[in-house]
Amino acid sequence: MSFLKISGTKIVDKDGKEVILRGAGLGGWMNMENFISGYPGCEFQIREALAEVVGAKKSELFFDKFLEYFFQDDDAKSFKSLGLNCIRLPFNYRHFEDDMNPRVLKPEGFKHLDRVIDICAKHGIYTVLDLHTCPGGQNTDWHSDAGTHIANFWVHKDFQDRTIWLWEELAKHYVGNPWIAAYNPMNEPTDPTHTRLIDFYHRIYKAIRAIDADHAIYFDGNTFASDFSHFGDSYKSWENVGYAIHDYSLFGFPASPEEYVSSDVQRTRLRRSYEKKRQWMDEHGLCVWNGEWGPVYARTQYEGAKTDAINAERLQVLKDQLAIYNKDRLSWSIWLWKDIGFQGMVHVSLKTPYMTLFKDFLAKKHRLAVDAWGTDTSAVQHIYQPLIDHIKQEIPEENQKLYPFPVWKMSDRVGRLARIILVSEFLVKEWAEHFRGKSEEDIVEIAKSFAFENCEQRDSLNRVLSDNATLVKETD
Repeated sequence: MSFLKISGTKIVDKDGKEVILRGAGLGGWMNMENFISGYPGCEFQIREALAEVVGAKKSELFFDKFLEYFFQDDDAKSFKSLGLNCIRLPFNYRHFEDDMNPRVLKPEGFKHLDRVIDICAKHGIYTVLDLHTCPGGQNTDWHSDAGTHIANFWVHKDFQDRTIWLWEELAKHYVGNPWIAAYNPMNEPTDPTHTRLIDFYHRIYKAIRAIDADHAIYFDGNTFASDFSHFGDSYKSWENVGYAIHDYSLFGFPASPEEYVSSDVQRTRLRRSYEKKRQWMDEHGLCVWNGEWGPVYARTQYEGAKTDAINAERLQVLKDQLAIYNKDRLSWSIWLWKDIGFQGMVHVSLKTPYMTLFKDFLAKKHRLAVDAWGTDTSAVQHIYQPLIDHIKQEIPEENQKLYPFPVWKMSDRVGRLARIILVSEFLVKEWAEHFRGKSEEDIVEIAKSFAFENCEQRDSLNRVLSDNATLVKETD
């Protein structure tokens, strides 16, 4: 077994043979996300709230068992059976240090990460280590677990220094492990200066390379892994480095501007959006990895009779994206492996203790549109539209375009602050209260809802992924 390397535009093994990595992200696991597992707000908020309701011991039991059941041997077997060969492992810095005790390593943070890396290796599956959440929040969204729309990572150097320290600890721990395909030092940065990110990448590269000369590194583009326009000739200072785009298409979400019918014009728009993201790499002959992509899916309990038609349309978006990727022999990691039914390749059954316990709460969350990802605002838009109209009337249009525009339009910013942060904050305790009075045995059973044996497979999606996983053969 040897390390994978990046050579020009390709990922290769020790003999120089091309290896195309195709797989999924284990989102919602060591970096929990609200739409994936059903809680409101940010992970640090629900952890604090649950400890207040049931005490530290029971709270720690739930989260530990959740991490254990979320990915086990049966998950790896199923994943491998689809012909997939790589899992991106997002994790939160809070597993390894506390904000009130910075730069003091928590060895227990490696418990589940090591376990899943070893399970994947046993089944011949590569992993990519993805620091999804950095101190202070490296981006403006909920998944940086900062509880704010300001990416403070870019305005406080100590947050950057702590992240360098953490990657040094990670590199020490994983140096010599060839089943780790690459390190992905930072997920979806949003640096408004576009220059501090490059400076940070130079620092993190040197820090990792001082310890680990073997593992490949994937650097995300700025503005949610979409913008490389300020990278310049930085690549000349880095070896064995690839570059990660995240290629989500609005056609695959409820906010799609039109019905997707796979017309020539629509497929051209898909391709142009993708090509724009990778333009800098293509100009310089560099390796591209698509670290996240994929549509979301309708659920019968919310969309009713329209569910099948919606999902057929979303799957067509997926197929058309894969046709583009296959032509370019692109390595990719779809988002995501497991959730409660919105996007995962497998999803927790509605009959499980968790989904039964939270049935009404999840319906309320859906109605209030308090998750940013793929949300349907139709039931509450009339509440927020007056605020949007007010800003349009009072603020000059050029001043409405605040970074990370154009990814966040003005109306998106209103939604992030008003629904995703403000209203969600008031729902956090309500989520935690569902556990009040539960015994330790009850809590373990609730967590076990996320075990593979208690999940259903999204067969329509998995068939497409499996078919495409072997469509493009690796070559010398």
